Amino acid sequence: MPFPFLERLSGLSNVTTVTGLGAIPVKPGPSAANQSGAVQRKQPTALNMSVAVKRKLARLAVSSLLILGDGVAYLAAYCLLLLYFSGTSENVLPERIFALAALAAIVLNALAGLYPGYRLHDHEHLRRRVTASTKIVLLSVVGAVLLPDSQWMVSNVALFLGLGLFLQLVLHRVARLFCRKLEIWGERAVILGDRDQVSRLATYFSSRWQLGIQPELSPTDALGFAPNRPPIALVAGDIDTALADLTIIRRRFDEVILLCDTPNLKVSGLQPADARGEIGIRLAGNGRSSDHRFAHRVLDLAIAVPALLLLAPFILVAAAAIYAIDPGPVFFRHTREGLSGKPLRILKLRTMYGDAEKRLETLLRTNPAIKAEWETSFKLKKDPRILPFIGHALRSSSFDELPQLANIISGEMAIVGPRPFPDYHLRAMDGKFREKRRSITPGLTGLWQVSARSDADIKLQQQLDEFYIDNRSLWFDWHILIRTIPAVCRRNGAY
Repeated sequence: MPFPFLERLSGLSNVTTVTGLGAIPVKPGPSAANQSGAVQRKQPTALNMSVAVKRKLARLAVSSLLILGDGVAYLAAYCLLLLYFSGTSENVLPERIFALAALAAIVLNALAGLYPGYRLHDHEHLRRRVTASTKIVLLSVVGAVLLPDSQWMVSNVALFLGLGLFLQLVLHRVARLFCRKLEIWGERAVILGDRDQVSRLATYFSSRWQLGIQPELSPTDALGFAPNRPPIALVAGDIDTALADLTIIRRRFDEVILLCDTPNLKVSGLQPADARGEIGIRLAGNGRSSDHRFAHRVLDLAIAVPALLLLAPFILVAAAAIYAIDPGPVFFRHTREGLSGKPLRILKLRTMYGDAEKRLETLLRTNPAIKAEWETSFKLKKDPRILPFIGHALRSSSFDELPQLANIISGEMAIVGPRPFPDYHLRAMDGKFREKRRSITPGLTGLWQVSARSDADIKLQQQLDEFYIDNRSLWFDWHILIRTIPAVCRRNGAY
């Protein structure tokens, strides 16, 4: 499936031909020869950050107005119920129960992605809202069973939420219209497909502005590193071709979405029901979300600071034992590759003899079996360079890595991420994978450490790290953290 408009783009990457996307010529900027590499790298980053900040602020403003609309709907429902109960002998529901139910509904709506709720069909909005209200009614049933004299709670809460839901359907549309009036509704997107399909999809999304998509037919000035680059790519057409080009497309956009069929146009054979009522399946993002970076940073500091304070006495004891066996520096810094390829000097407890490098050179030169083992994983199961007792104990427990908590606190490393490898280790890896590795902060522990540790060869290490980078999330990080403890205790593959 050709994307002919991409033939006009330039300066996006060093790729000259891409299957399914046509030719992408590369033209250096007018003053590229006079600019340093560092300056050229910083400028796109700053521009992309500006776009990301604007997008985040717009989404925040829209979400705030939608939440306000839902709050007004529940307040109106409460006032109507007061008028109803004032003419009867029924007990009026306490205000705090009303407020708690409304707050719970809004929180559940937020967790369901309804603020701002872009790219959701109207029937999916309704389903998620009804689901949230139903959950609260079920909780009120539990409360009615457990609490005495609270049988009235279920009917009143259900009446309140039902009335609030009806009013929300009206006020939600008013809030969206107001956001559109303020020109903050929706997000710009480029549609990738053949010309006829792109034109019809652009008309579809323009007429159904409630979906939050602002289609652009001419992406020439919107792609690349321009300040007005659209954040979303909507892929229409053959699925196999789209997946083949995914690696190329994801480098240019914050989000890549494989479109489902529309009511009047068969796009890819996927149905919105397959994508939980959304306009498409989110294939990938480029991992640059400022929200995610902030959340990961908070997690890193929350763990690293107290852990370093708690473990500092034990680190000093280990350092004393190292010095007693082999006098010399007990800590050492080793240069590794960090975020964006910047040099990173990691801090470790020394577990080898001071002349370890010379010993390794001798071993590799004189022992072919050891050389073959080293070239497979850059590890030796029976490494003669390691200090007796204390060296093996520190390495098998990974205790020698704990001084890197200081690197985490300084922001050079993260708790979870791909391990920072030496240059000789990285040279054995694929060049494109090394570029992907540089896109996130290296970590103290990672997926391959808890999966195979030192038993993993280069190919498996690369596969596990690539899977983590493509699927990174706070939940995935917590999963790896939890698995790190038993992995360290078992000491399997640690040497």
